Amino acid sequence: QVQLVESGGGLVQPGGSLRLSCAASGRIGSINDMGWYRQAPGKERELVAVITSGGTTGYAGSVKGRFTISRDNARNTVYLQMNSLKPEDTALYYCNAKVLDGPRQYNYWGQGTQVTVSS
Repeated sequence: QVQLVESGGGLVQPGGSLRLSCAASGRIGSINDMGWYRQAPGKERELVAVITSGGTTGYAGSVKGRFTISRDNARNTVYLQMNSLKPEDTALYYCNAKVLDGPRQYNYWGQGTQVTVSS
């Protein structure tokens, strides 16, 4: 079993910044992709950013140029630096990790951290 613990959410004014962190612990064989998703009230969960074990990144069009995903493989931790935040970025942000255990890959989720952008 793998646990993902997120931190760093909160209330910020439009134009401000936040940095989310997500640390993986437990039975970790090898972590492939790590990513951040978000879900706003009344909307479906959407991909925000993803990073491979080799460091290749991908972003949703709505956050490209404003958000940066990174990871520390030694600490099994993924980060999301969010700049120039907008009210439409308000959502519950979830960390995701795809973990290899032998021949199988398992999908794990964190509990979510709230980001609210409001003046």
